[in-house]
Amino acid sequence: MPEQTPTSNKARWSGRLKLLVLLLVCAAPIIASYVTYYIIKPAGRTNYGALIDQRAHPMPALSSTTLDGRPETLERYAGKWIMVKVGGGACAEACLKQLFAMRQLRTMQGKNMDRIERVWLITDDAPVDTMLIRQYDDMHMLRVPPGQLSRWLPVESGTGPDDHIFLIDPRSNLMMRFPKDPDPRRVHKDLAKLLRASAIG
Repeated sequence: MPEQTPTSNKARWSGRLKLLVLLLVCAAPIIASYVTYYIIKPAGRTNYGALIDQRAHPMPALSSTTLDGRPETLERYAGKWIMVKVGGGACAEACLKQLFAMRQLRTMQGKNMDRIERVWLITDDAPVDTMLIRQYDDMHMLRVPPGQLSRWLPVESGTGPDDHIFLIDPRSNLMMRFPKDPDPRRVHKDLAKLLRASAIG
């Protein structure tokens, strides 16, 4: 085994330091957005959505597929902000309101709308109406076992995952939950502030 010399030790530590600096640079934008939005808290700011502790709710390896059966997970959309809704394929009135609200909320972001993806996690095998698929053809629709979601998505007392719209950050961290029957204007403000505060996604 070659003897470690002061020069080789110095080179090793220099390499580790460079790697650490690189990791910090990559993480800095998302850290800055969280600090600005949730710690500094500009005067008069109150977030509407409930902040989620990502350490307690890490994203699981979802066994999700597209409507035609191809494996596809939320990780495919990493790098963007992801609005997520949950529910069965037989989309009733509350479901339709969520789909419409998500589309409008994305559109309301103007030039930042392309930084947001929308995903409907379908929790059963019920067919999705063809006209609904056409109406929301730019929304990702994935089928996923409901048990995986109930263990991952925290909900308000007296509600289920299908009552909420969730937000995932560009690092694939579940970070926010909006209340049942949310006020679209207040959700829009939360999204707009996050997009302004973040340099990624």
